[in-house]
Amino acid sequence: MNDDTLAFTDNGIEAWAQAQMHVRDYQRLSRYIEDLCGIHLPPSRHTLLEARLRRRLRALGMNNFTQYCDHVLSSGVGLDEIIPMIDEITTNKTDFFREPFHFEYLTNQVLPELAREGAGTRRELQAWSAACSSGEEPYTLAMVLADFSQSRVGYQYRILGTDICTEVLEQARRGVYSEESIEPVPFLQRERYLLRSKDRTAKRVRVAPHLRAHVSFRRLNFLERDYQIEHLMDVVFCRNVLIYFTREIQETVTQRMCRQLRAGGYFFLGHSESLQGMNLPLRAVAPTVYRKNSQGVP
Repeated sequence: MNDDTLAFTDNGIEAWAQAQMHVRDYQRLSRYIEDLCGIHLPPSRHTLLEARLRRRLRALGMNNFTQYCDHVLSSGVGLDEIIPMIDEITTNKTDFFREPFHFEYLTNQVLPELAREGAGTRRELQAWSAACSSGEEPYTLAMVLADFSQSRVGYQYRILGTDICTEVLEQARRGVYSEESIEPVPFLQRERYLLRSKDRTAKRVRVAPHLRAHVSFRRLNFLERDYQIEHLMDVVFCRNVLIYFTREIQETVTQRMCRQLRAGGYFFLGHSESLQGMNLPLRAVAPTVYRKNSQGVP
């Protein structure tokens, strides 16, 4: 039996009933989570939320979700629970070279164009993986940029990876992955940028230090009014995260990210997402690839 189906006391059916998340508690928590970080949880996600938060009940020694809701929603009292709760509920699915067309377009179109305008040559190119999960996307960007820099003396670049989940950020900082997960990485990039474990039974690889040196990570909640990012970005990857927001929040969040994007910079969106009808300073240049208008404030 999976741990998530275990009751919390020895009182059998009664304990199991107490441990279920009732509709009122689901409504309270889902509203709070959407207000907190924008993640929209329709009624169809009730069972999913209940299963993911059971571990938090056990960790806190609580017997039911009403007690947990009261704790989380209490002014000041539940602040320490916010990050562990968000870590449990967020979905972190990613891969190296996911949606490969984007990286081909980046290599063949975006980087040469930005280099002609001075990004990476006269100044450091800035790229942002805006929902980086466990780090595969920013390290893929680093591989692409490192390859591009080989034919350009003095080319400089920096990549920022952000996510709301602290657990996956720690994994990203370590840069250690299973051999199975690196299958999408082309052979040459594996040889250049990934180090195999000396323990061959471990079947793990680590991103090489010289590549990790170009990447930094930090926690960021998209609903923050000020992202406190020091540099304007030349490239922003925000893929497969807007789908978790309502349309209104999607537009608000994308507007905020656009304020961090340099005029003429590029914005990459997930293949299942759309910005159609939104009031944004972006124009489509390829499927799910946009460029910020050059007019106005960068």
